[in-house]
Amino acid sequence: MTLVRNDRAAPQHAGADVASAAVARRTGVTLWRQIEAVLAGELASGAIKPGQKLPTEQQLSARFRVNRHTVRRAMEELERRGLIRIEHGRGTFAADWVIDYALSPRTRFSEIIARQNREPTGRILRVSEVPADDAAAKALAVRRGVLLWKVDRLGCADGRPVSFTRHHFPRSRFPGLADAVSNSRGSITRALADCGLTEYFRRFSRISARLPSAEEAEVLDHPCNHAVLVTEAVNVDAEGVPVEYGLATYPAGRVQISVEF
Repeated sequence: MTLVRNDRAAPQHAGADVASAAVARRTGVTLWRQIEAVLAGELASGAIKPGQKLPTEQQLSARFRVNRHTVRRAMEELERRGLIRIEHGRGTFAADWVIDYALSPRTRFSEIIARQNREPTGRILRVSEVPADDAAAKALAVRRGVLLWKVDRLGCADGRPVSFTRHHFPRSRFPGLADAVSNSRGSITRALADCGLTEYFRRFSRISARLPSAEEAEVLDHPCNHAVLVTEAVNVDAEGVPVEYGLATYPAGRVQISVEF
């Protein structure tokens, strides 16, 4: 395909190091098909990264020197192919890769992400003491109002947020957990090991879907009008004693949840 270079113009979108170009006319290939092919190539090559916001229709019209209707037709086809997503009021974004998050008796965030050849990282957002509400008290087999540690953690894959988890632990069992968490580099498993719990297992998981809260949407960089997946889980020690009650939120466009037996 022949493209005519234009070295003068081109507003560029952040992160997309591409030259301005006009599509070739009278080639037998429709203009919107040429634009679709160029953008699909940039998506495939990584010039446009997963999740990155694309230039506006106006910017693309200027880049390719066509009208906005032609650009819109190309974008509709890219969306149909699943290469981009169009969010009204927010813009157009390159499609994200999807993490297959497998729940199993031994569910570990870092191991799940690493198995998919992505770099797992975690960041502790806050550690606080909270009284056990009805759900946490039932899950941990403690009295309502008993003090728990609550650890809010953001989990990322290749730097992209994929989970926002609120972990609840009995304070009486893990009195030094706050200090252990601060030294864990974002790893809950490492913090628990430092407190003497080297192994624990998933006893129960419940999966649901809903719209995110304002905090979840902000932390996960996720549209507030797009669904999130939610898991409610209980982990136990080797003797079957509950040690953790967790509520995790996942952006549905980036994560799919499966169950392993």
